[in-house]
Amino acid sequence: QVQLVESGGGLVQAGGSLRLSCAASGTIFSINDMGWYRQAPGKQSELVATINSGGSTNYAGSVKGRFTISRDDAKNTVYLQMNSLKPEDTAVYFCNANALIKSTAYYFRLYWGQGTQVTVSS
Repeated sequence: QVQLVESGGGLVQAGGSLRLSCAASGTIFSINDMGWYRQAPGKQSELVATINSGGSTNYAGSVKGRFTISRDDAKNTVYLQMNSLKPEDTAVYFCNANALIKSTAYYFRLYWGQGTQVTVSS
């Protein structure tokens, strides 16, 4: 059983910073893509940032230059450093990981964390 546990959310003033972490646990052989998504009240979920196994990153235009995604494969953990936070960044942030697991055969399966609340006050 693979689980993703996020941490690091909270309340911060506009212009402040937060660092989110998402640790994957369980019998994982490798992880290729990892990412962060967010969902604000009354809005659809949107991609924030992704990182692949080679370290290549992709960002939503609204966070480019302010947020940095990184990963530590030894810890099966993905991070999201969020700087210059704005009230419009307020949302529940979810991580995901495409993990290689094994049942009768090896295969990749996408897992999601439970979400962590980020609130930015003006």
